[in-house]
Amino acid sequence: MALCICNCFTLSNHNPLKFSNSMPRASLFQRHTHLHPPRETPSSPCLTKRDLGLSIVAIFLNGFLPNLQKAILAQDLELQRYTDSKEGFTLLRPSSWIKVEKAGATALFEEANNGSNNIGVVVNPVRLTSLGEFGSPQFVADKLIQAERRKESTKDAVVIGFAERPGQGGLQVYEFEYEVDSTRGGMKRIFSAAFVASKKLYLVNITHSDKPESPLNSNTRIMLEQVLHSFDAAPLT
Repeated sequence: MALCICNCFTLSNHNPLKFSNSMPRASLFQRHTHLHPPRETPSSPCLTKRDLGLSIVAIFLNGFLPNLQKAILAQDLELQRYTDSKEGFTLLRPSSWIKVEKAGATALFEEANNGSNNIGVVVNPVRLTSLGEFGSPQFVADKLIQAERRKESTKDAVVIGFAERPGQGGLQVYEFEYEVDSTRGGMKRIFSAAFVASKKLYLVNITHSDKPESPLNSNTRIMLEQVLHSFDAAPLT
């Protein structure tokens, strides 16, 4: 998937799209209404006590104490900060996930005993100085899905949402969420984020199984969203 995103950024420029930033929430994604909607999944009977607690904390602190909210959620979700000072990026990652080496990946973390659930980061040189020079989040989302659908293994791919938020020093950070149904691993939920800094394209790709018989649960989704929203340029020291 990272290769699909990289290929997208070889195309021509388009105008950027802005939207205001607030705390990371699933509702922040703009709905891609002109595409067919995501598949329906069986509704869960109720929230667990842990999920409800996380939701209450997020709602109570949202807009008032954003830094404290991030710290509380990260601690409760057992996330650790990972910073690559050499390449210049940082993100949260599940503390139980294992860092592995793979050709083409700048950093790769896999869930223990389930490598298909993973977080991958790729850094590549580009001629751009910002994402806005390439296009809007919607334009990039469309190109991502087109690239995904061209894969022989892809049965279907659907955009769930896309957004833009400010990053370190005012960087433009694009975020995407989409579903892919593949002959390799079945249905997957994918969260991606990208930004350009120092003429390098930074990409994070978060992949998690989301099969009808075992859909992505709310607590795992919250955790993956926190990873997505934490992806940024490393602070200058």
